[in-house]
Amino acid sequence: MILIDSSGWLEFFTEGKLASLFAPHFKDLKKIVTPTILFYEVYKTVKRQTTEELATVVVSQMAKTRVLPLTDITTFKAADVSLQHGLSMADSIIYASALLENADLVTSDSDLATLPHVIYYKKY
Repeated sequence: MILIDSSGWLEFFTEGKLASLFAPHFKDLKKIVTPTILFYEVYKTVKRQTTEELATVVVSQMAKTRVLPLTDITTFKAADVSLQHGLSMADSIIYASALLENADLVTSDSDLATLPHVIYYKKY
């Protein structure tokens, strides 16, 4: 299982510079887990930078993955992860979700780059 961070969804669907690096991770949407907080981040960013129509297309693709609701277990794990690694609330929820699902986190977010179980693609 993998969890693709908002940076990956944004790069892939807006054809960013790192799109080709993220592309192989999108081959099987059934192997992707997606915390609900990513819907917020991706929809907001795509709508702000492009159009509501593209934002809707992207989140409809995200909905084809296994969507992870924000549960009490996830929030407690996220709080622990935040305290341990100094992560923001959103990053800690995303990382905690990956850990709880035994999934690798695929990202270009430098705040997550050195953490275990993270596949990091450095921004140019």
